[in-house]
Amino acid sequence: MTEQIKTGQIKEYLNDKKWARWTALALLAIAMFFGYVFVDILSPLQSYVQTEKGWDPQTWGNFFGSETFLNVFVFFLIFAGIILDKMGVRFTAILSGTVMVVGGLINWYAMTDAFSQSSLAQWFDGILNIPDAWWNFTPWVAGMPASAKFATIGFMIFGCGIEMAGITVSRGIVKWFEGKEMALAMGLEMAIARVGVAVVFFCSPWIVKMGGVINVARPVAFACLLVCIGLICFITYGFMDKKLEIQKGTNGEVADDPFKISDLKYIFSSKVFWIVSLLCVLYYSAIFPFQNYAGLMLQCNLGISEEEAGRIFFVFPLGAAAITPLLGNYLDKKGKGATMLIIGSLLMILCHSTFAYILPQFRGEAVGFVIAYIAIIVLGISFALVPASLWPSVPKLIQPKLLGSAYAVIFWIQNIGLYGFRKGIGSILEGSNPGITNPLDYNYTVTMTVFVGLGVAALLFSLWLKAVNKKNNYGLEDPNIKVLDEVETDGLM
Repeated sequence: MTEQIKTGQIKEYLNDKKWARWTALALLAIAMFFGYVFVDILSPLQSYVQTEKGWDPQTWGNFFGSETFLNVFVFFLIFAGIILDKMGVRFTAILSGTVMVVGGLINWYAMTDAFSQSSLAQWFDGILNIPDAWWNFTPWVAGMPASAKFATIGFMIFGCGIEMAGITVSRGIVKWFEGKEMALAMGLEMAIARVGVAVVFFCSPWIVKMGGVINVARPVAFACLLVCIGLICFITYGFMDKKLEIQKGTNGEVADDPFKISDLKYIFSSKVFWIVSLLCVLYYSAIFPFQNYAGLMLQCNLGISEEEAGRIFFVFPLGAAAITPLLGNYLDKKGKGATMLIIGSLLMILCHSTFAYILPQFRGEAVGFVIAYIAIIVLGISFALVPASLWPSVPKLIQPKLLGSAYAVIFWIQNIGLYGFRKGIGSILEGSNPGITNPLDYNYTVTMTVFVGLGVAALLFSLWLKAVNKKNNYGLEDPNIKVLDEVETDGLM
């Protein structure tokens, strides 16, 4: 924000300049774009990985669940939030990018033939053979291939980095856009990240077969390269962040009221914060685990190839990316965030119900493709509505010095759900298809019904949140852009 100083002049900060704050956003968003590419780079390739590396559905689910393992059970995300509030956006962004690179390289090596033929692979064959019992909360079970065991270690390290980056980018956007186009900025950041998912489903099936030789490590190597570029983006952002802090003469956050760990009690004691957090975990648990299984689900339900399934799912993130900025702009100027959460949950229920009960009836028929495209578009609209409404609402509920920790707690709770459902969905899919060894013969009705149930629960929490907001006037239905002081001019925006 610009600031009136004693001389009567207006003190202009770097984030008051449009080019500067939007450049900062671009650097943060591009880094997250590359991170999301890595998260889902294997998602369209389940049948290839099962054939080439011997990963059954349970192993597949355990691998994707491992992304959140350390965040949940070692409380890494909570520590990340504390680091963010204590050290600031710049330091935490670069740290998160570095962690992503390290985890990504381990993940890539686990998928290579060099690893399969190494003594390290033989060593992993003999460890982490934990019984598949109710008390085993780890991503490792007896019988998992060595490649899967080692890959989960890399993916859980990467997961620490990507989730730390997520809360850091959210805090960074608040830092540069508070009182300005915050929902639009968050919407654009999420939209760019969604395009990353679209790139995966379009390019990954092509990259894995380049040169006529199937190599599941090749797409992971490509994603690793992008993550390295993302780290460079974070470092470049750091120079801008440093200049802004120098201008403000503080740590860029809240020097007059510094963060203390004891302040976390204000987060955990907030009823509305818990409603938002549980809504988040329910909604995202019906989205991200679904992405990990959507490619093969479409293949099974429609009787199509990986490439055709990828082209259908390609519409989902692109649709979300296209509409998210528009919704963000509307939220900034008109509000109605709590209402959008309700609409988004309803649309998700409609989409998952279509995949569960309608699409299988049209296997091999042209009308099935039409239904699949429509359902994916509807899910894309839902995925635009909910995040664009959810994340800008947090600063309305939490004081600024606690924002980093607040986002961290939300992400931590979300990670608990993602870990449980990613790990559990694989077991549900395998358990509902006894004796099926060909991945193209799986029946997804039970699996998709679970996602429908999560959508219903998210809807109930959305209705509860709107009622609480109406009673206590948290401003969740209000516009995000504040009325500017008369001393500020359009040229300073």
